[in-house]
Amino acid sequence: MAGPDAAGDLQKTPLFDLHVELGARMVPFAGYEMPVQYPTGIMTEHQFTRDSAGLFDVSHMGQARLVGPDHGTTARALEALCPSNMVELKPGKQRYTVLLNSEGGIVDDLMVTRPADPSMEGVLLLVVNASRKHVDYPLLEAGLPDNVRLEIIDDRALIAVQGPKAVEAVAAHAPAAAELEFMSGDFMEFDGIACHISRAGYTGEDGVEMSVPAGAAEAIARALLADERVKPIGLGARDSLRLEAGLCLYGHDLDETTSPVEGAITFCMQKRRREEGGFPGAERIQSELSDGPGRVRVGFKLDGRAPAREGAEIRSADGNPIGTVTSGGFAPTVGAPIAMGYVAASYGAPGTKVNLIVRGKELPAEVVDMPFVPNRYYRKPKS
Repeated sequence: MAGPDAAGDLQKTPLFDLHVELGARMVPFAGYEMPVQYPTGIMTEHQFTRDSAGLFDVSHMGQARLVGPDHGTTARALEALCPSNMVELKPGKQRYTVLLNSEGGIVDDLMVTRPADPSMEGVLLLVVNASRKHVDYPLLEAGLPDNVRLEIIDDRALIAVQGPKAVEAVAAHAPAAAELEFMSGDFMEFDGIACHISRAGYTGEDGVEMSVPAGAAEAIARALLADERVKPIGLGARDSLRLEAGLCLYGHDLDETTSPVEGAITFCMQKRRREEGGFPGAERIQSELSDGPGRVRVGFKLDGRAPAREGAEIRSADGNPIGTVTSGGFAPTVGAPIAMGYVAASYGAPGTKVNLIVRGKELPAEVVDMPFVPNRYYRKPKS
């Protein structure tokens, strides 16, 4: 999570008053006052999301749009800054990607959606990390051609609803949400309020993320929370859920020194881009794709009950330092402590025995495949 912020500098999301009313414990996070947990506690919130539907305020994230004369022009402009195939992104589809620096390091990870609405030809919708808005926006503006512009959206909130009952709860107010496929989105109405809803999220569960007018955010949240299938969830459970899903948190598991190959997120790089290059740091990334990186992000399952947190040293079974933990904690669904981090590539195979150093003590652990809990993203059956 983000470091402490000066209290006077913290921003509030449109749902701040609702969080306080619901008894949330508010903490500084990425420049905002955000709910870390509600009175029932992180463990209960975590499990409720896995069983039913959790509502997350993610309005601190940055929303923006790239606007150009046509899709090809806008997509190629973004391709000059990221390694994903944006030109072939179909209307209504969404893609996870990364902005790169000249060394192939990750400046931020973000979501990009091509609107389904034909009247928005040439527009790409972006959602970036709250802690990186001040870096991403200048980087985009500096790298765009004259006929493509960045428009920052500051009058909308972002609400995520995640869990096996999330979509049916949202569809009670926005029936079109039920028709969305995983990693797709569209404009629709929620109780008559114009929103953009995409079927994606950060928990490994099925669910949606809703971009809504800031002034309507509280009404929408209250309508959802009136449904017994939906409860509010804070940052604490959001972190444990994404860790179980094997998903990265920027600034912890990804940073400007990390390449997409090291970070094990090469799925964001489609075949054409891997082969053609043409993005920042392409030489390094293509070399790592062909020859393998020097280090890799892996998952760990620990023996015993004690967790290993970010910064813990990783040692080989014979005592050599081989890496560092970047995220870790107790996994309620697994019923055991888990972690992820970077190790020298030769130690990255599942089954490798390691020790994680916590307060000078060695905690035995084993490299395991991720995700730790199977993802349950929705995909329509093929006819």
